[in-house]
Amino acid sequence: MLVLCSEQTSLPSRRKIQCTFPPPRSARAMSAVFPSPLLTVQPSRGLVDEKFQVVVKNLPPRQEVTLHSLHQSESNDFWEAFGHYVSDWKGTVKVSEDASVGGSYQGTEPMGLLWSMKPVPGSRTGLRLRKKDVRTPMVVQISVYRGHISHGFRETPALACAVAERWYMAPGVRRVDIEEKGVRGTLFLPPGPGPFPGVLDMWGWGGGLVEYRSALLASHGYVSMALEYLSPDPSRTFEVEFGYFETAFNIVREHPLVAADRVALFGLSFGTSVSLSMAAHSKVVHPKCCVCISGSHVHPVNKSIHEVFHDMSKYAHKTRVDENNQMIWRDVILPIPTDPEIKVDVGRIKCPVLLVVGLDDQNWPTEESAEDIAKMMMEAGNSHLLTTVSYPGAGHLIEPPYTPHFRSSNFLVIQTKEKVVLLWGGYPKPHADAQEDSWRRILEFLRQHLNQSQSTATASKL
Repeated sequence: MLVLCSEQTSLPSRRKIQCTFPPPRSARAMSAVFPSPLLTVQPSRGLVDEKFQVVVKNLPPRQEVTLHSLHQSESNDFWEAFGHYVSDWKGTVKVSEDASVGGSYQGTEPMGLLWSMKPVPGSRTGLRLRKKDVRTPMVVQISVYRGHISHGFRETPALACAVAERWYMAPGVRRVDIEEKGVRGTLFLPPGPGPFPGVLDMWGWGGGLVEYRSALLASHGYVSMALEYLSPDPSRTFEVEFGYFETAFNIVREHPLVAADRVALFGLSFGTSVSLSMAAHSKVVHPKCCVCISGSHVHPVNKSIHEVFHDMSKYAHKTRVDENNQMIWRDVILPIPTDPEIKVDVGRIKCPVLLVVGLDDQNWPTEESAEDIAKMMMEAGNSHLLTTVSYPGAGHLIEPPYTPHFRSSNFLVIQTKEKVVLLWGGYPKPHADAQEDSWRRILEFLRQHLNQSQSTATASKL
């Protein structure tokens, strides 16, 4: 039987959530010597990019135990991670200090119970864990079990458990639906009078409206708009042209809570192509800086989305399928073309650019693109504006820290409605390290170039 420790709570609530289970009958004799095990998670309620401390006390010395995390997604799929530990001579396990000797992660990994999560055995294939409703937390149950176990968590009684809430929206952050001048998105506003720096946040080919990164940016003091430009409705997507992004940028820039001269572009995958295009070629958009993750500058300039799809389809024959029937797209634009008509002229960019690159990206040739971008900017004399951070063993989907790694997942190609499995690349541990380090660098980069003052910053802790 699966025993869930859960409690419906609202964000302002500060009640400690804790529960314990009686030990097996054979172990009850030990209770005269050792009190019941106690598991705590601090903070029990925090932002998703905030580390927590998991501690188990009141164990027998040198006791083998398993720490297990469990999360039920909004799609009702269960995700889990676990680590094998041995208590110290005081009967204590501290995940931030002690090493896991086995499980879904090994070594001293304070957040391994999150970043190594996988669907429980028997789940649907090709899953990817993404938060849809950022107004609610990601709830994670953490339990401790006697012995080193790797399965049967549903049937095994836990010694103790606790519940942690992981939020994308800090207290006071406001979410506002945007349907203005033909643009659709979601605006996230930090608490306070402002003015705040602004960010236009764009995801990639997956399409739809992805809000969680913008919500997290607002929790760090930025007015951030998650932009939908690849709609599930193909007719609506095909109408999107360069001016759509310029209008979206101006919606952010002209907001009364935004400092108009401190607005950044933030893109992942195809969103990077859009960001670089606007920074280089727009006469309307003048970003203060650009953050570009896992993308390329190989992109037809000043064309509608429909025309971009049409041009890319000419190279569809370069798509590969591996032995697991997973699609690999990275060869579609290789070798990097020399024709300036199908590349963003990054030599024209006049603002600082941060490129984040996974060196095992199997979805897009981001490493080769970064090399060509650096070459073009050096030849143009603006290489001083470029900062590139590369991560061996990291794949395409470099997200906020502690997000589980997905080497491949199901994917719906919006323009054709074809359902495929895409190979993203990367390996769990180096990818997790890349996500944590790159997020730190991104926040530092935004603070540096958007001149964010302490008075406008929002504390990350809940």
